[in-house]
Amino acid sequence: MGRSAQSGGRRARRRVGSGRHEPVARSRDVGLLLLRGGVGATLFAHGAQKLFGWFGGHGLEATGAGFEQMGFRPGYPNALAAGLGEAGGGLLLATGLATRPGGVAAAATMAVAASTHAPNGFFNQNRGLEFPMSLGIAALALSLTGPGRFSLDRLLGRRLSPPRRRAVPLLAAGTAATLIIVRRQRVLRTERGTSAVDPRQPSAPDGSEAEPGSSPQRGPGAEEVQDRPDAR
Repeated sequence: MGRSAQSGGRRARRRVGSGRHEPVARSRDVGLLLLRGGVGATLFAHGAQKLFGWFGGHGLEATGAGFEQMGFRPGYPNALAAGLGEAGGGLLLATGLATRPGGVAAAATMAVAASTHAPNGFFNQNRGLEFPMSLGIAALALSLTGPGRFSLDRLLGRRLSPPRRRAVPLLAAGTAATLIIVRRQRVLRTERGTSAVDPRQPSAPDGSEAEPGSSPQRGPGAEEVQDRPDAR
């Protein structure tokens, strides 16, 4: 009898405690929903620019040409991967579906993008890494916190976002991003070394000799892609 009373008392205290924290939990879930929606929609829009040419974007062909000029070889598959990482990861974050792998994929994509802007410093007005870094940190944070109550993951019982396996997508995406960054740096170093030892100057499109230090002809849309804050 005594044990039963004690057990009932503990259950009652837990119910009272959970009710006391309910407004805090609801506010947290609403905050996560707003953060997921804002970050996810922004990522999706930039990915759709690359993949489909939506929202004033240039589409895969032109974006691939721009990536090629920036040292991502081959350009088209890298542009496709970046577009999928942004659009796919953003859509998953916004809906709260497979939030952990989606957030990690978006964060890895933004890490590569930030690496291309790092030489320009921090601030976005100077084409620095501020914008892609902020999106990447937010996406990674959401992959760690989870989507909250108002999400498809919650409805599906988190089958696509198991908390015990969060290290697997994080490790895979981090490794892939690191390899892409290292490969690009090697390409750029090789090109700088080749241009330094080759005494010949490239010819201009009309057959005349190009001026010393001039850049090679860019592919269509390459300059616009490079100028975008999220381009990588």
